[in-house]
Amino acid sequence: MTSIIPERARQDWQALDSSHYLHPFTDFKELAAKGSRIITRAEGPYIYDSEGREILDGMSGLWCVSLGYGQDSIAHAVHRQLQELPYYNSFFQCAHPPVIELARRLAEVTPAHINNFFFTASGSEANDTQLRIVRRYWDLLEKPSRRYVISRKNGYHGSTIAGASLGGMGFMHKQFETLSYVSHVDQPYWFGEGGDLDPEEFGRRAAASLEQRIGELGADNVAAFIAEPIQGAGGVIVPPDSYWPEIRRICAEHDILIISDEVICGFGRLGEWFGADYYQVPADLMSFAKAVTNGYQPLGGVMVGDRVADVIKADGGEFAHGYTYSGHPAACAAALATLDLLQEQDIVRQVREDKAPYLQQRWAEMADHPLVGEARGAGFVAALELVADKATRARFDQDGSAGALCRNLSVECGLVMRAVGDTMIIAPPLTMTMEQIDQLMERARAALDKTWAALGR
Repeated sequence: MTSIIPERARQDWQALDSSHYLHPFTDFKELAAKGSRIITRAEGPYIYDSEGREILDGMSGLWCVSLGYGQDSIAHAVHRQLQELPYYNSFFQCAHPPVIELARRLAEVTPAHINNFFFTASGSEANDTQLRIVRRYWDLLEKPSRRYVISRKNGYHGSTIAGASLGGMGFMHKQFETLSYVSHVDQPYWFGEGGDLDPEEFGRRAAASLEQRIGELGADNVAAFIAEPIQGAGGVIVPPDSYWPEIRRICAEHDILIISDEVICGFGRLGEWFGADYYQVPADLMSFAKAVTNGYQPLGGVMVGDRVADVIKADGGEFAHGYTYSGHPAACAAALATLDLLQEQDIVRQVREDKAPYLQQRWAEMADHPLVGEARGAGFVAALELVADKATRARFDQDGSAGALCRNLSVECGLVMRAVGDTMIIAPPLTMTMEQIDQLMERARAALDKTWAALGR
């Protein structure tokens, strides 16, 4: 199947795109001058652009196409559902079979204490919902002073006002007024902020910033701590082993809810069903989206632990919150078909025991490149730190130009890698073969070589 579009048609598409489509997270003036890359089809771990170029999708779309493209069983499940019941809402004491079955199936794969699910259309909506559930929970317990939600600097929790407030992205905060009851503490970013500290000591120190902030705010005023098991959009920040045990201790001692944002780590990315499983964190609530449908339909939600669910179900009266597309039948059908594939093909075990160890072994070899200050990762997610000086970890500049250069050259080499400043990150499909992992490594190293040369090194 060809993906090539004639040059004139491609230019027409780019002109229309520039004239009418406002892209997310985009400098519109810069895009208009450059023109969009038009992606025309995809299969397995590959996408194809309008020039017929095959590109290995090292980011699983946007962290979401974890089982790769061309999963016909998911498409067929959506088609069947659209023919039978294309839509009905969950308001007015109504439900439908796909949403009921999905809730049951999710209860089978989540930790034993999580048995209730609220559905949204995205991870951003899921984290908005977290704020509503947490507030309702503490009000029903007659502890209305527990209002503050603590998050991390450089964390990412979505792009709505609430989601972006929870997130710790400073460049986003400059463009709107954040919620006053969200507070941010240190991230466990050893390479960028650890200095000469041992990683384990640094992990404990990063966790201690949460305890310090609780002390400043007063424990009776703090409702929850929200964090990604591994910070994804912040640059694949893999915390030292000492970090999460300390977070568990601190939250338990002060009776603070733990919200694990599983939008990126959930559904096998780390070789466990969820990042909270990987780090053995007894999360009270978990946010999910992305890989739950393999990207085939928009679906997200909140996984609610029994501690919280028992209160809001038994004593809460009406929970005045919801979305038109909560539990959309076609999205639920996509999620059910995705769960079928994950379980029938034993994907999570394969990642944990075979594929992730191999990917991480091969990725670690990148550390010998003169441009790489650190190669790190866990499961099927990884990062490279680009540096001008390995010994001092000095960057090339402050604006991430080396990362942007490497990202563009990576596509020329047939690989999608994402740049977060001067950190290159990958999150490839979990269904990649060992040969395709080798191909990813070859193309990534070629991109590093081209970047090194372009920087005049």
